[in-house]
Amino acid sequence: MSSTPFVTETMHGSVACWTLQRPQQLNALNAALISELGMMVESVQKRDDVRCVILTGSGEKAFVAGADIKEFADFNGTQGRQLAEQGQRTLFDAIALSTTPFIAAIGGFALGGGLELALACHLRVASDNAKMGLPEVTLGLIPGYGGTQRLARIIGTGRAMDMILTARMVKADEALQSGLVSRVVARESLMEAALEMAKPLTRNSPNALAAAIRSVQSSGSREGFEVEIDQFGRCFDHPDFKEGVDAFLNKRKPDFS
Repeated sequence: MSSTPFVTETMHGSVACWTLQRPQQLNALNAALISELGMMVESVQKRDDVRCVILTGSGEKAFVAGADIKEFADFNGTQGRQLAEQGQRTLFDAIALSTTPFIAAIGGFALGGGLELALACHLRVASDNAKMGLPEVTLGLIPGYGGTQRLARIIGTGRAMDMILTARMVKADEALQSGLVSRVVARESLMEAALEMAKPLTRNSPNALAAAIRSVQSSGSREGFEVEIDQFGRCFDHPDFKEGVDAFLNKRKPDFS
């Protein structure tokens, strides 16, 4: 087990569980935490021992209850733009475009930047007491860490407009119905469910998973289909394709280690 000032890592086989450690602040995102987590995302791309990352929050109350508002309460427009741009590039886009899959295990509140962090992950599982929302308009702001784009892509424009413009929180059952999360489980079973969700990701071709992530993330753009075509073709030149086909033809399980 290795630790950082704001994040702890626990390995479960080839699955890395990263736990945000600001429980007294309900794991609110500050600049230091964003920077620390961003560096971890960058480094995990080069690690052979990690096939999947589970991201969760410490304590019983929250995944991440938002951004640390005190840090930007006095910002002007230029500083606000820099805040959003740096945060997106350092962390949120880095997770979304990571070739190592990320699963958000959402226990309790996921609000503002916390929900945006979950939206950047590739899969989401929530506890039955989870509450999610983007309340930025109540502060005279809008989501600035990709929330307006990713929420609309995941649950549709109409539902995203509803959540963002009203600033209302949705409970776990509504989040499941809308597709915001893939599974809802009892609070005490959250990490067990996340690890179960991670299992097939550790068995499937890492190259194919990375190609799929790149392709899906480009969906909705003019280049999306071209990206899919390109990534599909590239898979044929990778050893994982040869292994997968040989395993299928010989009726055995593939070994993508």
